[in-house]
Amino acid sequence: MSLLKKCIAECIGTFVLVFFGCGTAVAVQCSGMNPNAAYLMTALAFGLVIVAMAYSIGNISGCHINPAVSLAMLISKKMTGKEFGAYVGSQFIGAIIGGAFLAMFFDRNTGLGTNGVYANDIWATLFIEIILTFVFIIAILGVTSKISNGSVAGIVIGLTLTLVHIFGIHFTGTSVNPARSFGPAIFAGGDAFVNVWIFIIAPLVGAALAAFVYNYLSDGMPEEAPAEEVPAPSVPVKSGPTRSNKSKKRRR
Repeated sequence: MSLLKKCIAECIGTFVLVFFGCGTAVAVQCSGMNPNAAYLMTALAFGLVIVAMAYSIGNISGCHINPAVSLAMLISKKMTGKEFGAYVGSQFIGAIIGGAFLAMFFDRNTGLGTNGVYANDIWATLFIEIILTFVFIIAILGVTSKISNGSVAGIVIGLTLTLVHIFGIHFTGTSVNPARSFGPAIFAGGDAFVNVWIFIIAPLVGAALAAFVYNYLSDGMPEEAPAEEVPAPSVPVKSGPTRSNKSKKRRR
């Protein structure tokens, strides 16, 4: 698969994540202070987008759609520096397009699903986002470490993103994704754009920590054995008495 096609897939996937995830948060008027149906719907929206994209573009690009995921893969030596740069650029482009579409359909005063500083405490916000991203990324690294998990990886990752949103929406709105935060913040402006650096740095730090910790814990684990090849069936040999040429001649 060419790098260009992978980048297009990443751009599309990140656009879908921003437009449907953040768009749902705005449409249902999700508030982190009110743990109601809208709160759960927003968490599920983000998780379901991951499931949908994992089974549609996962076989093309791996469905990172998140610079933090790409950083973890780079640290784990599962992608090159060139691929990392191309992926991240594509993800930010997709997120910006998603933010532009949100601004077309919703009033910018709604916040467009941007993230916020918890209790005006930058350090607490950084810490929360690092923890949320750490949990999300270490789950991704674990479930994608075995080829046999391929059929369920998308579901596990989607449910994990739902989990971190259920917990994190109350505090920051849950980012765990620099591109997802950056795209809407450009169009929302104000404090959302001023503070967006927090939601770029914290997920990257959390992803790096998760990658180093997982690589340390998994070092020395036996690699998954490749599936054994099934031997081709042999050509059946016809059994039964055969008549020689001599016997044929005698009958003549």
